[in-house]
Amino acid sequence: MDWHPSSPLVVMQKRAEMLAQIRAFFASCGVLEVDTPVLSVAGATDPHIASFVTEYRPEGGEGRQCFYLHTSPEFPMKRLLAAGVGSIYQVCKVFRNGEQGRWHNPEFTLLEWYRVGFDHHALMDEMDALLAEVAGCGPALRVTYRDVFLQNTGLDPLEADIPEVREKALALGVVASLDSLEGIDRNGWLDLILTHRIVDTLGQNGRPTFVYDYPASQAAMAQVRPGPPAVAERFEVYLGGVELANGFHELRDPKEQRKRLEADREERHRMGLPLIPLDERLLDALSHGLPPCAGVALGIDRLLMAVTGATSIDAVLAFPVGRA
Repeated sequence: MDWHPSSPLVVMQKRAEMLAQIRAFFASCGVLEVDTPVLSVAGATDPHIASFVTEYRPEGGEGRQCFYLHTSPEFPMKRLLAAGVGSIYQVCKVFRNGEQGRWHNPEFTLLEWYRVGFDHHALMDEMDALLAEVAGCGPALRVTYRDVFLQNTGLDPLEADIPEVREKALALGVVASLDSLEGIDRNGWLDLILTHRIVDTLGQNGRPTFVYDYPASQAAMAQVRPGPPAVAERFEVYLGGVELANGFHELRDPKEQRKRLEADREERHRMGLPLIPLDERLLDALSHGLPPCAGVALGIDRLLMAVTGATSIDAVLAFPVGRA
């Protein structure tokens, strides 16, 4: 059994340098560093994310309680925002079960921050500045979700119906047949086209690409801007054909937030996945009032891969899951 670290010393030093640069960047912007719990009574309801589950056993053994290792610090950070702490950031370990591969480790490092008074465009400006500072990136390119599809495939992802999207996927060779993909919805087809025919073209030559204004059906935690067509005010950041970050002009309506979380639970039930309790403290905080803000989560390990030229996430982690 090999006990040595997977990451060479020079990469560990680069990680330390990068984290120091990130903290200096936010200090210069007056953004407060915060620390929130890794354990939560509510896990991620997103049906495409699997949480690690553990059990708290108090002294004496009475009142055992189920806890989830967080997949993101988003919910407790939003509770801080609702409490009036202002713009905040956090660097922390997060956990996603079942994710392992070239770009994934079940435990990874996330930078998440929220800027009060920002929309997603202002946050893209700040993300651009951060990447220039810590990764030496050139000015980012920006393209709407609609335009990136039109430019690369000729498909209008905001207007095309399911048969059109499915036929385009087949024409592009994204799938050989429909046999193994029965029941996939419109967003699933769009995601297949994006990941198999578009993503590799994004963020090349050291310049990140920001893709923004997604279909309203992919809003997740973002506000929806009325159309026609309506779009979700969110963005993703790509560098070297790899997704680095996901950002939102944050949803503030507690009723709409509850509706989306309940829809996630219904989808989990349909897929036969474990049901996750809703985070009622988050919903109470939104009812109290979340200030207008935008937030983004950036994968530190993937950014470090881009900076060092590493071809596997194992090369930038001291002890990935295979050596934990």
